[in-house]
Amino acid sequence: MASAFLSYLDSVRARDPAARSRAEILLYPGVLALGLHRVAHALYRARLFLLARFVNHLSRILTAIDIHPGARIGRNFFIDHGFTVIGETAEIGDDVTIYQCVTLGGTNPANGIGGKRHPTIGNGVIIGSGAQVIGPITVGERARIGANAVVLDDVPAGATMIGFKARSTLVPVETYMRAFMPYGTPCEAPCEPSSARLEALEQEVHALRDEIAALRRAGADQPRNGTGR
Repeated sequence: MASAFLSYLDSVRARDPAARSRAEILLYPGVLALGLHRVAHALYRARLFLLARFVNHLSRILTAIDIHPGARIGRNFFIDHGFTVIGETAEIGDDVTIYQCVTLGGTNPANGIGGKRHPTIGNGVIIGSGAQVIGPITVGERARIGANAVVLDDVPAGATMIGFKARSTLVPVETYMRAFMPYGTPCEAPCEPSSARLEALEQEVHALRDEIAALRRAGADQPRNGTGR
C-alpha cells in the first residue's frame, strides 16, 4: 500500500515540473480530490449514497473539483490545478492526466433511464485545459485532447483532437511516441493536415500574381493603334 502510494506521488512529479517534493504534491487539490473520491466511491459501492455525497460535497468545497462518487478511476490519475467535473458513469483508465476546467459530461437519455451517460477514457490519455468530453463515448488509449476541444464522438487510440467540434490532427511519430505531452497539445511546428495545403495555395497565388504582372507589362510594351500618327 505504501509503495503504491509513493509510486503515485512519483508519477505526479514526473508529469509536473513544478513539483519539488512528494510532500508538496500532497497539497495538490487534484491529489486530495482523488483521495476523497476513493472514500466516496467505496461508500457509493456500499450503497451508502448519502454519505458518499457528503464526502463528494466536502471534496468540492476543499478542492473546487467535482467527481461524482459513482465514477470509476484507475491508477495514477492526476488532475493538474483543478476546477474539473467528472460525471457519475465516467470511467477513467490508468495514467490519465486532466488539466484545469475540463468536463467529462453526460447526456440526458430521452427514455429517462440513466445507463451509461459519460465518457470512457483509456489508459495514458491527456486532456488539455478547458476541454469538454461529452456523452457515452470512448477515448482510445494514449489519445490527446487539445485545450478547449469539444469531443462528442469516439476518439481512436493515439489520436490528437483539436477544435470545436474536435477533429483529429496528424502529429509526427516522434511526438506520438513521447511518454507525456503537456496539456495534450503539440506545441512544435505545424501539425494540422491543412497546413501543407495552405502553403501550396499560397505558392499558387504568388505564381498567379507574377503571371498577371507579366501580362500587364507585355500589354504596356505593345504599340497602340490610334490616330495620333
